[in-house]
Amino acid sequence: MSCKDGRSVEDNGKYVRYTPEQVEALERLYHECPKPSSMRRQQLIRECPILSHIEPRQIKVWFQNRRCREKQRKESSRLQGVNRKLSAMNKLLVEENDRLQKQVSQLVYENGYFRKQTQTTKLASKDSSCESVVTSGQHHLTPQHPPRDASPAGLLSIAEETLTEFLSKATGTAVEWVQMPGMKPGPDSIGIISISHGCTGMAARACGLVGLDPTRVAEILKDRPSWYRDCRAVEVLNMLPTANGGTIELLYMQLYAPTTLAPPRDFWLLRYTTVTDDGSFVVCESSLRNTKNGPSMPPVQNFVRAEILPSGYLIRPCEGSGSIVHIVDHMNLEAWSVPEVLRPLYESSAVLAQKTTMAALRQLRQLTLEFLQPNVTNWGRRPAALRALSKRLSRGFNEALNGFSSEGWSMQDNDGIDDVAILVNSSPDKRMGLNLSFSDGFTSISNAVLCAKASMLLQSVTPAVLLRFLREHRSEWVDNNIEAYSAAAVKVGPCSLPGARVANFGGQVILPLAHTVEHEELLEVIKLEGVCHSPEDVIMPRDMFLLQLCSGMDENAVGTCAELVFAPIDASFADDAPLLPSGFRIIPLDSAKEASSPNRTLDLTSALETGPVGSEVANDLKATGGTSKSIMTMAFQFAFESHMQENVASMARKYVRSFISSVQRVALALSPSHFGFLGGLRLPLGTPEAHTLARWICLSYRRFLAVELPKLSSEGSESILDNLWHHSDAIICCSAKAMPVFTFANQAGLDMLETTLVALQDVSLEKIFDEHGRKNLCSEFPQIMQQGFAFLQGGICLSTMVRPVSYEKAVAWKVLNEEDTAHCISFMFVNWSFV
Repeated sequence: MSCKDGRSVEDNGKYVRYTPEQVEALERLYHECPKPSSMRRQQLIRECPILSHIEPRQIKVWFQNRRCREKQRKESSRLQGVNRKLSAMNKLLVEENDRLQKQVSQLVYENGYFRKQTQTTKLASKDSSCESVVTSGQHHLTPQHPPRDASPAGLLSIAEETLTEFLSKATGTAVEWVQMPGMKPGPDSIGIISISHGCTGMAARACGLVGLDPTRVAEILKDRPSWYRDCRAVEVLNMLPTANGGTIELLYMQLYAPTTLAPPRDFWLLRYTTVTDDGSFVVCESSLRNTKNGPSMPPVQNFVRAEILPSGYLIRPCEGSGSIVHIVDHMNLEAWSVPEVLRPLYESSAVLAQKTTMAALRQLRQLTLEFLQPNVTNWGRRPAALRALSKRLSRGFNEALNGFSSEGWSMQDNDGIDDVAILVNSSPDKRMGLNLSFSDGFTSISNAVLCAKASMLLQSVTPAVLLRFLREHRSEWVDNNIEAYSAAAVKVGPCSLPGARVANFGGQVILPLAHTVEHEELLEVIKLEGVCHSPEDVIMPRDMFLLQLCSGMDENAVGTCAELVFAPIDASFADDAPLLPSGFRIIPLDSAKEASSPNRTLDLTSALETGPVGSEVANDLKATGGTSKSIMTMAFQFAFESHMQENVASMARKYVRSFISSVQRVALALSPSHFGFLGGLRLPLGTPEAHTLARWICLSYRRFLAVELPKLSSEGSESILDNLWHHSDAIICCSAKAMPVFTFANQAGLDMLETTLVALQDVSLEKIFDEHGRKNLCSEFPQIMQQGFAFLQGGICLSTMVRPVSYEKAVAWKVLNEEDTAHCISFMFVNWSFV
């Protein structure tokens, strides 16, 4: 076949030529339907007189050729895009290689220089005269710099110095850059990410290719609050044009504090925007300190004045389309002003790279994708609307966490214990979004908001692992015992309740809404089924919905904070719906030592390995000083009527303390230094008790059924436990009590129930069977206790996520201990699968 416009070829090799009018008519149909049926082609011939002399077969061949051309065009366009990206990445790598060679040459020179200085010092040290002592002491004096001139001419001088120093960091050797751990450059990577080694403060650098023109890139990056979640505000206080067409801006910027244990930061900055001789855009900035004869920014109460050393963005046009972007962030956050345990956070270049430098590149990549796919929607919403929702959730959580008095927050007296801080906000701006009607009949009449916040130290648990568990198992940290606020909750409607505070719910369903390019951030809707706010709801329970933002779930990403923020929403879910975000943030304090056990899973299966893997974990703990530390900060908001303040404050304190207790229990269970878990789970895997239970299960099966447990070998007790854990059928043990609860499950059993060993203790036997299964179990239960075993008919059971699971058959048998008394009952679900 030929793929040229205006003609096609028959099988016999004869070309058929089309007139421009015929091609136009065929193209119109192609855009409507690229692959028309035989009837549609015949209809086209009848409707278009100019095609009446063409045979249907010829039209069929034309459409085949047209589809072939379209496919080739798309593939060619894709390959050209890949080629442009690889060429740009190659250019970046060549530049990086040249920079590293310069750095090596400089280090060789400095090494020789310091060797000579060392030899000279040794000779000079033999002179013990008073003059030598006085001279040596003078080297330790800190030089006092005179104030800088902040007049227009002085500001231009500062701007030029900032530009020179920024460019030396972006493309030169002013800072010794090392590759960010876990970030390798490649065609699919975000870019070349580096962090500083041995410089003042903390610094990070990124180089990447984006599909936007330099002017657009500069606009996005200068709008820092749109992509930097920690940025509260940037205010331009003065602007001066320069003779070369650039601009000098004086900025005041505020950053949120990431935790309740430290004050927020602010900056007084000069920002210089210009275009270089080669057509590149440059946006550079640095802090203004110790100036005279010009504008100044006095200290602001409750903020710590931090410093930005020369930083910025170098944006070069890329051949073809797009831009090559160099980003440098260099800060001194005054770590002396925070508690010693937090100082690694304020000195970590890896944290700076994740929160600021890479966040800028990710925003550019996200907007590039939206530009290339403008019509993509999710739940009928444009990407910009979804980004706005994510920003509102994050900003609302940060505002509650920081509790600025300028926003209307006021601190309340504590109850004699300082672990939970209570703030109240009755400002009109905060109340505006709370008075609304819900589709379920409730009307909100709240006139104030209360925030309960606290922080806690965690050890030996990876933030990403803990976050994933808490996200997937909300029942582990929901407090079901708070009843003091139930009556008031009904009056003010679901918006008044924090996302986790529900009296009861049947289960949660996670509905994906949007995600970023690299899936480092997820926006989702959580449906809590069968929520009971009051006794009346037991008859007809309602569903509750949460809008949830989740980030930091990659445990191999160094320096990443894990965060879960959620807010109740109405079922109508409007874009401008009021949001009252609550949530928590887990901040690693030893980023360089993170990911000591990247392959550890939520169900603690690594604890089964009592040999080499166990020793590896111990070695990892030893290498990191025996622990990995992180800070969890939480803030929960409650809308309420003002006369209920005391009751709500008391309830909020109880709620936060209950949450802290639950997190401590889960964190200890997930800790690699504890191969087992707490409380009701009394059989840690890998311990002698677990091996004993595995032996009892197998011996009891052989005793009552007169055969060995299928698919199981018996080469010693350790082999029995290991084989039982990896058995393909779901094996679950429950207590032999009036209200049986599960005490053990193998990997297949946990997968079937969609839970973990930690959460297994909260699952009761009756909850997983449907009505038919419960009747069948009740009828067979006496036989299990008397005869020792029973076969249950195949049927349907339910996972903890309320998903139906079918099984071919089930075997139940009594597990006897050494004294031949019933220790528990074991179930084996054969050939199970999700429906």
